Amino acid sequence: MTAPRPARPVTQDDYDEVRQLHALGLGRNDIARQLDRSGNVVSRLAAEMGLSFARAGEVAVATEVRRQDLAARRMLLAEHLTTDAERLREQLWQPTVVFAFGGKDNDYNEQPVNEPPPSEKRALLSAAGIAIDRSLKLEPGRDDSGADAARSMVGQLMAGLAEVYREQQSEQPAAEGAGDAP
Repeated sequence: MTAPRPARPVTQDDYDEVRQLHALGLGRNDIARQLDRSGNVVSRLAAEMGLSFARAGEVAVATEVRRQDLAARRMLLAEHLTTDAERLREQLWQPTVVFAFGGKDNDYNEQPVNEPPPSEKRALLSAAGIAIDRSLKLEPGRDDSGADAARSMVGQLMAGLAEVYREQQSEQPAAEGAGDAP
């Protein structure tokens, strides 16, 4: 085990270098390595000079950029999966070749057909369904047309009810006055 080296006194040059390197945008640990000082010493010197290594704003921006990049990649992958599902579905109705190995000599036989047999159609539909399901998980469909229509209908209903209420309020004093006449 090595003995800790004695602490080196902090000089004005240390303060000056911390200020200069901080102005260049170096982080605390980079400055500490360049000055051969501990991170704690660099933090203390920076604090004494009113300098901060807080980069919350930069980290938040970088995090948001990364989130947007990943969202774009997910959208692209969802698009590819949808294209795959479309291609698989098209194969359901395309001519194809069915083949088999068999007989005592294990011969290869093939037969062109107008469309895949039911078992192959089931496999194609299953694969297409999986691709569609995955694409929707990556980029859910957005169909707000029903919600917009419902909001519009509720808004019209509320406007109608407000109009009826106003009419009732305007008729009410006239009806009360008519009952008081001899």
